[in-house]
Amino acid sequence: MRIGSSIFLIALGAILAWAVAPGLIPFVDQQLVGYILMAVGVIGLIASLVLASPGRSRRVSESRSVIDPDTGERITRHESRDGGI
Repeated sequence: MRIGSSIFLIALGAILAWAVAPGLIPFVDQQLVGYILMAVGVIGLIASLVLASPGRSRRVSESRSVIDPDTGERITRHESRDGGI
């Protein structure tokens, strides 16, 4: 769940909990459904912010070795970069 969908769930839950007249949907407690949607949205928002934090960046190191066909010399190349999700 991304930040946008979490905010959407929070907004939808708030609309169901406070803005829609009770009894509009028969046999469903709209206020409870609204609170549940808001809670799921807040949990998703917190999780997406934690997962997107810069502390989770990874460093990827890669080494390649080749032999020069002219001289027969081994050439090793080391490369480091940040790995994205």
